Amino acid sequence: MIDIATVFAFIIAFAVFMYIVMDGFDLGLGILYPFFPKKSDRNVIMNSVAPVWDGNETWLVLGGGGLFAAFPLAFAVLMPAIYTPIIAMLVGLIFRGVAFEFRWRTTRDRNLWDHAFIGGSILAALSQGIALGAILQGVNVAGRQYGGGWWDWLTPFSILTGVAVVAGYGLLGATWLIMKTDGKLRSEAYRLSRWLLLATVGGIIAVSLATPFLSIKYWQRWFEWPSILFTSPIPLAVAAITFFLLRSLANKQDYRPFFLSLALFALTYAGLGVSMYPYIVPQSITIQQAAAPDSSLYFMIVGVAILVPIILAYTAFSYWVFRGKVDAKSGYH
Repeated sequence: MIDIATVFAFIIAFAVFMYIVMDGFDLGLGILYPFFPKKSDRNVIMNSVAPVWDGNETWLVLGGGGLFAAFPLAFAVLMPAIYTPIIAMLVGLIFRGVAFEFRWRTTRDRNLWDHAFIGGSILAALSQGIALGAILQGVNVAGRQYGGGWWDWLTPFSILTGVAVVAGYGLLGATWLIMKTDGKLRSEAYRLSRWLLLATVGGIIAVSLATPFLSIKYWQRWFEWPSILFTSPIPLAVAAITFFLLRSLANKQDYRPFFLSLALFALTYAGLGVSMYPYIVPQSITIQQAAAPDSSLYFMIVGVAILVPIILAYTAFSYWVFRGKVDAKSGYH
């Protein structure tokens, strides 16, 4: 029987996934910005995400706040371990958000804010990937607190995951542009998507090959019998999605590349869950050990049951209202 702590762990995992895929593509637009130097193209890129970009970050608040409230022990252990990449991520998001608004209000300093948008997007994406790698490689736990050093998060593996996330977000951004734009900008997005897909799949393969060597438990989960019966479909599905994504790009399809890119992220996220479960701090603290008292979880789940459908509803409504191609002559200028 699934207990309330596991239910809450899946809720937080869902919130984090929603943040990754929804804020991932607009971070990807900032990553792609240097490939579109024309002011008119950059205006279209900004207008394609202007109505929804800030709402996408709601899920980050839900995921982080949910971890603090539902799993305080995990929050207390993980945060000191990844303070540096988390602070860097927040700095990147701040610069990116400020640049998003300020570049419309100035002519003289537009290039400055364009660079802030690019740098903030890359910094935020890279920091998220590094934090993921730092958690996945294991955190030194002493009793009920973090027992490692200030620089434990910085390893070749965490850098690898950071670069892979940057490539993946770039792929989401490029396929978003395919779906939302026309003309030369769309053609360039097709070209970039092919290269970014190869980089993303290369990152997935590299991280997947390195992960089992981080811990014997990862190896057992992925390669020992009978676990391999349940884990082997994931890389096969990744290969299939990659094939169909390449095919959709070759056929110049509008919507399928973006949704196949989301599916690729979903599969890799599922693989991450397979590696970590039932731990919330890998190899150290389980979901049940880190959970708040059941009474607190039952109290909070009432609020989650009310708020999450509301967030999903207004998010879906926003995307529906602003569906379709972006007109270069409308929106911000």
